[in-house]
Amino acid sequence: MSAVVRFCIENKLVVGLVVAFVIGWGVRVAPFDWQVDWLPRDPVPVDAIPDIGENQQIVFTEWMGRSPQDVEDQVTYPLTVALLGIPGVKTVRSYSFFGFSSVYVIFEEDIDFYWSRSRILEKLASLPAGTLPLGVKPALGPDATALGQVFWYTLEGRDPKGRPTGGWNLDELRTVQDWYVRYALLSAGGVSEVASVGGFVREYQVDVDPDAMRAHRVTLGQVVDAVRRSNLDVGARTIEVNRAEYVVRGLGFVRSVADLEKVVVRSDEHVPIRVSDVARVGLGPALRRGALDKEGAEAVGGVVVVRYGDNPLAAIKNVKAKIAELAPGLPRKVVIDFSRVRREEVEAFAAAEGFAAYRGAELDQEAWVAWALRNPDRLPAWAALSQVTVVPFYDRTGLIYETLGTLNTALSEEILISIIVVIAMVLHLRSSVLISGLLPLAVLLCFIFMKYFHVDANVVALSGIAIAIGTMVDMGIILCENILRHLDEAPAEESRLEVVHRAAVEVGGAVVTAVSTTIVSFLPVFSMEAAEGKLFRPLAFTKTFALFGSIIVALTIIPPIAHLLFRKKSEGEGVLAWIGPAALVPLGLAAFWLDPVVAFLVLGMSALGFARPFLLRRRPARERTLTYASNGLAVLAVVVVLSEHWLPLGPSKGSLRNFAFVAALVGGLLGSFLAFQQVYPYLLRAFLAHKRAFLCLPAALLGVGLSVWWGAKAVLPWYPASVLGLVVASEVALRGLENARRARSDPAFAPLWLVLGTVGGLFAGACVAGVSGAIYRLDALAGLRSSLERTFPGLGKEFMPPLDEGSYLYMPTTMPHASIGEAQDVLAKLDLALASVPEV
Repeated sequence: MSAVVRFCIENKLVVGLVVAFVIGWGVRVAPFDWQVDWLPRDPVPVDAIPDIGENQQIVFTEWMGRSPQDVEDQVTYPLTVALLGIPGVKTVRSYSFFGFSSVYVIFEEDIDFYWSRSRILEKLASLPAGTLPLGVKPALGPDATALGQVFWYTLEGRDPKGRPTGGWNLDELRTVQDWYVRYALLSAGGVSEVASVGGFVREYQVDVDPDAMRAHRVTLGQVVDAVRRSNLDVGARTIEVNRAEYVVRGLGFVRSVADLEKVVVRSDEHVPIRVSDVARVGLGPALRRGALDKEGAEAVGGVVVVRYGDNPLAAIKNVKAKIAELAPGLPRKVVIDFSRVRREEVEAFAAAEGFAAYRGAELDQEAWVAWALRNPDRLPAWAALSQVTVVPFYDRTGLIYETLGTLNTALSEEILISIIVVIAMVLHLRSSVLISGLLPLAVLLCFIFMKYFHVDANVVALSGIAIAIGTMVDMGIILCENILRHLDEAPAEESRLEVVHRAAVEVGGAVVTAVSTTIVSFLPVFSMEAAEGKLFRPLAFTKTFALFGSIIVALTIIPPIAHLLFRKKSEGEGVLAWIGPAALVPLGLAAFWLDPVVAFLVLGMSALGFARPFLLRRRPARERTLTYASNGLAVLAVVVVLSEHWLPLGPSKGSLRNFAFVAALVGGLLGSFLAFQQVYPYLLRAFLAHKRAFLCLPAALLGVGLSVWWGAKAVLPWYPASVLGLVVASEVALRGLENARRARSDPAFAPLWLVLGTVGGLFAGACVAGVSGAIYRLDALAGLRSSLERTFPGLGKEFMPPLDEGSYLYMPTTMPHASIGEAQDVLAKLDLALASVPEV
């Protein structure tokens, strides 16, 4: 440690370059959404809450039309048995539904996420033939966790001003979602899956005619085989004509209903029998097992799932950028309100504008949209240009920003309060500035450690930094105070570098030991497993990183800067007497952009600094008064900044009232600390003189604390007996030790007296315990007992901290046999009822 401190003091340029590098690196990886255009950002992944889910993978298998029992027997059970043999598997949970199966493979926590996926894929690829029914292919779910659903949206028709217009069928919106929006959002960085929900999937439907099939001697299997084989292009090599080569292709892809109707099922005496001869072909909706409702109306939308390990905030930004990119290309149509206009009027209007209104029985949307884009101001009142628009209805960005904003505000205000306390209690402006500068640098170091130890930022993890700030300040105070004391006591001929080095090394070991005990005390948190480990380990990591960073800053940065800023009394201030006030001038001028009051206070500190040498030359006794004045101005400036940043009474109360409240609060707390310092010697003398009476105070505090924690019902029946036992034990032990001392007996008997006294005291307490509990339960004390139990019910227990997101998840349930139509009707009515609440 001595060599490190000496190197830092003697090589200040190197230390300065390292500090600049750490600041840039810390800003680059900081989880907060800082807009730093000149620095490429690679922030720590940030989310609102920690992911405490299992290390699991999902295997999804579809077997359309089969009952849950068939799916369970022929798909789910064989897959579950096969997947149990994968290394590292802890549990396999499976569910069978109508037409599909879901198998959840839960791995041990130490198994790598992507390694587990590769093992599952290997197992699925190596399943023996016949394990699953023919044509059934299991698929691995997205590489995401249950917390990855960060963005939900719907597709709606909107006019150019953003007002809902409608005019789009559910099958049209679902087609746009499946074949345009989904693929565009999948290309966004950090997105693992975009799942479509709601609407109808458009499909070709073949309704066979049994009578026609019987007449043409065609079976259902032949129709199915013909339709299956029809949708296929085939190659027929090439032909050469006039030394030119042409590729021969057999076109078979179905592009319309007419193509499917012309498919040949079989031939009867060289006469083809087509699908249209034995069935009706049309477009229709596919079977669906779910729906999406928005305020009582069916909707079409999607769910964006973030890839495992990616930054959710960055992924949402990428998704929004993709939405902005694809928005201009989404389909448009002109919607006509036929309740306000007749068909003849529409045709006349279109003819007057030079285009045909209809193409067959439907509007010629291509012509209408082209005309509306050329003439947006001439669109009649009964028509509206509607474009498909992506409308978010769940966006975790707001929650993440609120969480980060709350933590950023809390950290900033905690740092400001720490600066006030340091300035007011240390009463040395330069050391106060040095100690205050320790905090942001240590926090940036913590962000660097979080980035490269893969600790994500969330409301629990960042709380560890807030917990550690008090200890971080203590290290700076100890070092600066010891350096100042050594400089005051050092002889005039001793080198200032040696004095600073000696002072830093003297307390360096104690500082490291003190912080190490705090770090070691969190080791049990690192050993936590399962959900509690995922919840609290990030907090332990960030607290450890912050403390470790503060050690680095305290031992490597404070000594060289102290060597520059601090002087021995015999040396005088020299040029430093002018550098500080001169540096405050541009700072005060820049503060005019933020707060004129702060600017005037900073400039007042500068003026006082310039005047200080002249005032001390005339009256040296004023040094203490000038010190109080300069530190008071600094405290007032920070209090003004804190009040403007905090606004504890709210913006409506004005800056003056908020400043008065913050000043009174901070001043009252600091005043109480200073008063306690003044009366502490007298209190200590009184407590030492009356030790037994003083022990009643911690005993009472212990009783109140346990009553608040466990509840009066659990504590009060045995607490008096326990206190009595401890009092008797301590009294007997002290008497025994005193007797041994007076008798000048062998000191080896002292522990014996102590053991006997303790055992006797505990025996006395045990004897009184029954009596104490019986007295507490007397009917005469029923009123007091009930009052105490109501006042001290005990602290509640909750695994996850409460997090008010500002939204609610309402999940209604129906009977299992309810149809999708019934479920959709119930859901629509519930949505309308909830939407009618004014606060929603």
